[in-house]
Amino acid sequence: MGRYDFRPLRVYQTASQLFASERIKNVPSWHEVVGTVPPAQTLVRTQPLQHQERPRRSNVRKPSKLFQPQRVVYEEDSLRKEFFGDHPWELARPRVVLENDGKDAERKDWSLVSQPDRPIDGESVIQRQMFLLHGNPEKGQRPDPKMTPARAYDQARKEFYEIRLQQDIERRVAREEAMATGAYFGKTTLQVGMELEDKIFEEWKAWASAEVIQQEQRRAAMYTGVDNETAALPEGEQEMEAALGEVDSTIPTRGQEARGGAIFVP
Repeated sequence: MGRYDFRPLRVYQTASQLFASERIKNVPSWHEVVGTVPPAQTLVRTQPLQHQERPRRSNVRKPSKLFQPQRVVYEEDSLRKEFFGDHPWELARPRVVLENDGKDAERKDWSLVSQPDRPIDGESVIQRQMFLLHGNPEKGQRPDPKMTPARAYDQARKEFYEIRLQQDIERRVAREEAMATGAYFGKTTLQVGMELEDKIFEEWKAWASAEVIQQEQRRAAMYTGVDNETAALPEGEQEMEAALGEVDSTIPTRGQEARGGAIFVP
């Protein structure tokens, strides 16, 4: 299998010797750090912490990926995947990342989906669903033994929809009250988006119409024998070009030749 290569472990000593013998002018920037905190000298790799039990198989002598750390999986991950898969537009709502530090279950009472000190969002539904499934043992709140993940998801969604509907009604009433007192609101984001779409559609419509006309002209020129330059002419000029084409073969190119007769002298 070959011998071990210990040169990476001696990089600090090698750099010190090169600097002492003046083969290099300056020591590397990492020289002092490596000297203060040297790397580990052990050559034996330890098995990483096992987060989940794996079934043992007697026919496997050397299991693959033995020294790679296992994947950390939380129960909330599957709940988030299901909720945001059904409600992708919830991810488009603005939010502050500092509002969620992972300890909401300890400081909040998720017996209700709405909390007084934080806005409701998709994470509120996740925490509410976790409460319905597991309760809060620290506060003596036990879950319903008949509660299933599907029932917890439906109940949390229902409460979430009711609050969202109430918020929409409050915004609508506030807008109507403001307009009744003389307030003026500009165009909504939906109206601005529709106008931009209409503008792009009209530009595409004009381009498509021009392309259809050109294709029809090329197709007509292909079957009638008229070249593209003639097809692009107006209707009156096209008729003149066609008439000139009919009499073009009867016009001599060199003129009439003299075949005898008296010479006329003025």
